[in-house]
Amino acid sequence: MDILGATLRVYVEDLEKAVPFYEGLAGAAALRFERGGVEVAAVGCFLLMSGPESQLEVLRKVTATIAVADVEETRDVLASLGADIVAGPVATPAGRNLIARHPDGVIYEYVDRRAA
Repeated sequence: MDILGATLRVYVEDLEKAVPFYEGLAGAAALRFERGGVEVAAVGCFLLMSGPESQLEVLRKVTATIAVADVEETRDVLASLGADIVAGPVATPAGRNLIARHPDGVIYEYVDRRAA
């Protein structure tokens, strides 16, 4: 299992206002998509999210997003180490992801950039 990096999760009230700042900071254009009523903009190492508080409350339980080479391989490694696979792997606009609860109770999202 190769860990390629991590993404900082940022919750904002006004995505349209926040995106230009983060594009300037990261020196990259935002990749935008919507998922489950939440508007998302991926900008460099930042994942901006805006939407109904009921949806954001669930997302806030995820500590970080970790980029990996292969989500399915990651699922197998995590399970062998005692992690609970909460959801996935599933396809997203940016690749595949899964949600896992580590044995210490901390929840992480793992993503790869592979098409479904």
